Amino acid sequence: MKTFDLSALQKPCECGRQHTLAVKDIIIEHDALTKLKDMLKDGILSGYSHPVILCDSNTLKAARGQMEEVIAALPVLELSPEGLHANNEGVALVEERIDRQADLILALGSGTIHDLSRYVAHEMGIDFVACPTASSVDGFVSTVAAMTWNGMKATLPAVAPVYVIADTTVLSKAPYRLTASGMSDLFGKYTALVDWRVAHLVTGEYICERICRMELDAINEVKECMAGLKSGDEEAHSRLMYALLLSGLAMQMVGNSRPASCAEHHMSHFWEMKVLNEELDALHGEKVGVGLLLVTREYHALERRIREGSCSVREWTGIEFDRIRDSFGKKGLYDATIKENTPDPMEGIKASDLEAKLTGIADIIRDGLPEEKELEDLLRRGGCCVTVGDIGLSEDIIPPSLELSCYVRNRLSLMRLKKMLVY
Repeated sequence: MKTFDLSALQKPCECGRQHTLAVKDIIIEHDALTKLKDMLKDGILSGYSHPVILCDSNTLKAARGQMEEVIAALPVLELSPEGLHANNEGVALVEERIDRQADLILALGSGTIHDLSRYVAHEMGIDFVACPTASSVDGFVSTVAAMTWNGMKATLPAVAPVYVIADTTVLSKAPYRLTASGMSDLFGKYTALVDWRVAHLVTGEYICERICRMELDAINEVKECMAGLKSGDEEAHSRLMYALLLSGLAMQMVGNSRPASCAEHHMSHFWEMKVLNEELDALHGEKVGVGLLLVTREYHALERRIREGSCSVREWTGIEFDRIRDSFGKKGLYDATIKENTPDPMEGIKASDLEAKLTGIADIIRDGLPEEKELEDLLRRGGCCVTVGDIGLSEDIIPPSLELSCYVRNRLSLMRLKKMLVY
């Protein structure tokens, strides 16, 4: 099973920046959670006097066989999984019930439990340990919490785990839907990296090629172990978790989610905010995978137009306040959306400068983004969601989602730059 050399990731980088990591160690192995008892008694976690387990009923059941003695010995804050989300209501629920003497949170679960844990740990000024029970997302080692706050998707200050303890015995038995969600989240890095490279080309935004390679390594790791994931092979699940954590470390090294999240995640966030749709029974990674395919289609259509010489550039006329008022505003999110988009990430981009870089943009798409059919086949092979119907949406939501989703984050994407293009 693969391991991380965390010290090597913090050595001087070709980008000129000194990358640092908050996580001290990562353990991915068979029966890893059985070691928690000794870690807490006289090992790396023995310095904490009031550890608390944060979980939901499903994740507690999934890990009970590995942690029976630890569960019996520690306070357990068990939440109902029904209607539980990483939002202000979820935070209030945890903060209302957690022992105020707690000095360590053991996050036992998948994405939602970890976002709640990292945010509450930050608010309380304490540490937390990531104990993933499913390989469903790449945010386990994130330094920020992706939350829905009063209806608006937000990236809030949080803390990274001091340790990650990933038990492949538990991961390999997780519902396959969660595993497929994790794969989809990782394949979304294709468009995220294209967006990062385009932003670097157009505005000079910082980029690190070493970190880009880490994300591509994560994608390739998953592509190589997909068959084993379906059969429940522990080694395959170890490789998937390794890939998810590698992507998470890439984000930690940059200090934000830029290497791993852009237009495809904006689509997911837009649907999670329920601007044009009702609540979806779809996982984060499932929505990212569908967003990936829709964005990929748009980007390759743009590439073809640029090659044909049928794409022109117009001056940026500013944020579409009326469209935001007519969409986000109807959900009471107008002011929050405008605040999120201030300052305007398109400000200062001149039509003449963008026009001179169109060929470079086309090259980035060609070199970095597989065709839609190839990605769809890849997702289908992994048993992932591929259409809006798969996640409970109708086809008519696609055009407005493509147009409006860029406004959920103050981040330059090619989807946002397309507003200056005519073809």
